[in-house]
Amino acid sequence: MRIIAGDYKGRRLYSPLDNKIRPTTDKVKEAIFSILNSHVELVGSNVCDLFAGTGNLGLEALSRGAEHCWFGDSSRDSLKLLRENISYCRAEDYSTVLAGDFRKVLGRMNTPCDIFLLDPPYNKGLLPECFEIIRREELLAEDGVIVAEHRKEEVLPEQLADYVKIKERKYGTVVISIYG
Repeated sequence: MRIIAGDYKGRRLYSPLDNKIRPTTDKVKEAIFSILNSHVELVGSNVCDLFAGTGNLGLEALSRGAEHCWFGDSSRDSLKLLRENISYCRAEDYSTVLAGDFRKVLGRMNTPCDIFLLDPPYNKGLLPECFEIIRREELLAEDGVIVAEHRKEEVLPEQLADYVKIKERKYGTVVISIYG
């Protein structure tokens, strides 16, 4: 697992020792950022990497020019790896780590984000509630996007909590759905 492009390009991030944390593969990560480039300005954006795990997605966003990233996760193991990776990339000044489940994290955010990166544990049905909280708390900036990574068996509707699906791409068993 490495940073693909930008200021931190080539840095290999600290990885989990077991399967409890499931980082996004480089192939899927590259696809996410390729899609994002055609829908939102990454440079200067505010990003939220919810269910951050190792911080792989949020650190990639910072590397590519995002101004700030809020990282949220509830796992102690994930938070430890996340902080190590932020430190390794020297991204402390551009990062805020919020510990707790996604409801608590979203409830503590006070700034709308241009990009939400949602990669929850698979097959738990958490995405609809995430979308609803983001809408209710008005956390998505105008013209912002929500990127949801999920298994192909979890089919997301064309509209979710007033957000409309812009694009969807399949990569093996993983699907990336973009909403705005």
